[in-house]
Amino acid sequence: MGDDNVVSKHNSLINFIFFGFFLYLFFVSIELMEVAFKGFGKGFAEQLIATTSNPFVGLFVGILATSIVQSSSMTTSMLVGMVASGMITIPNAIPIVMGANIGTTVTNTIVAMTSVTRKQEFGKAFASAIVHDFFNILTALVLMPLHLITQSLLGRGVLQILAEWLANVFANAGGLKFASPLRMITDPIIKLLYDYLFPTILSPFCQPTGLGLAIFTFVFALGLLFLALTYMSKTMRSAIMVKIENLLDTYLFKTATRSFILGMIITAIIQSSSVTTSLIVPLVGVGILTLEQIFPYTLGANIGTTITAILASLAIGSYVGITVAFAHLSYNILGTIIWFPLKIVPITMARKMAELTEKHRKISLIYMIGIFYVIPGLLILLMR
Repeated sequence: MGDDNVVSKHNSLINFIFFGFFLYLFFVSIELMEVAFKGFGKGFAEQLIATTSNPFVGLFVGILATSIVQSSSMTTSMLVGMVASGMITIPNAIPIVMGANIGTTVTNTIVAMTSVTRKQEFGKAFASAIVHDFFNILTALVLMPLHLITQSLLGRGVLQILAEWLANVFANAGGLKFASPLRMITDPIIKLLYDYLFPTILSPFCQPTGLGLAIFTFVFALGLLFLALTYMSKTMRSAIMVKIENLLDTYLFKTATRSFILGMIITAIIQSSSVTTSLIVPLVGVGILTLEQIFPYTLGANIGTTITAILASLAIGSYVGITVAFAHLSYNILGTIIWFPLKIVPITMARKMAELTEKHRKISLIYMIGIFYVIPGLLILLMR
C-alpha cells in the first residue's frame, strides 16, 4: 500500500512537470504568433489607423488592425502615440478602441481550432473562445450608438466624457514602467528563435527577413501551439486533472467575483488578455471549467488589458493620449456593467454557434476569417 502511494505521488509529480513544460510551450507559441502577425502587417495596421475619420470605418479598422497585430494593448498603445502627436483626434480614436476589443479575441479562436480533430473537446473549447467575441460585439452594438448620440447632442460622446474625467484625475500621476513576468521567461527563447535560429534555417532558401520570416514563424507557432495543447489535454485527463479541478473550483473560480478579479489581475500582470483568455480555452474543452465560470474571468481580463495603454499614456504624459487610454478602460467597465447581469445572452449565443460548428466544423474557419478579416476589410473598402 505504501509503495502504491509513493508510485502515485511520483506519477503525479511527473505529470505536473510535463504540464508545466507544455504550458510554457503554449505561452511561447502565443507570443511567437504575436511576433509573426506584427511581421505581417504592423506598418499596414498603423497606416489603416492613421487615415480613419468615419466612426463606423474606425470600428472596423480597429477590428482588422488588432486581428493583424493580435493585441488590443498594442493597437491602443499605437493610438495613444498617434493622438498625442496629433495624427488623429480623440473622437476618431474611440471607435477604433471599440474595434480593437473585438479584434483581440482572434487568438482564442485560433487556440480553440487546434482541438478541431477532438470532437468532444472542440464544441466546448470553441464556445469558450467565442463567448469573448459575442460579449465584445454586443458591447459595441450598445455603446457605439450611445456614444455617437451623446456626441451629436453634447459635442462629446459618453466615453470621451468619462475618459476626460479620469484623465483629469490621473493627468499628473507620472509615468510607470512594469515588466511582464511572462515576457521575462518567454522573450529569451523567442529572441533566440526569431532573431537567430529561424533566419539561419531560412537563409539557404530565401531572404530571412520580412514576410518570409513572418510566415515561417507563424507556421512554427501554430505547430507548437497544437503540440502544447495536445499534450496539455492528455496530461489534464490523467490524475493531475482532479487536483487542477479542485484548485480551480475550490479557490480560483469558486465565485464570479473571484473569477473576475483573477482575470483582471493576471492580465494586468502579464499585459496580454490574449494569453490570459486563451489559457482557459483548453480547460473548458476538457471539462474542468464551464462557460459560466470563465465568463467573469473574461470580463476581468478585458479590464486588465487596458493597464498597458494606461501606463504608456502616463509615460508619454500627453493629456489627449491619457484620455484615449481611459476611453478603453471606460468602454470595458461599461460593457461589464451591461452584460454581466445579462450574461445568459452572450453565453447562449456562444453555445448555439458552437453547436453549429460541432456539426459542420468548416464553419469555425469561415467564422474566424469572416468576422476578423473579410467582413471588416470589405466594409472598410465600401465605406471609405
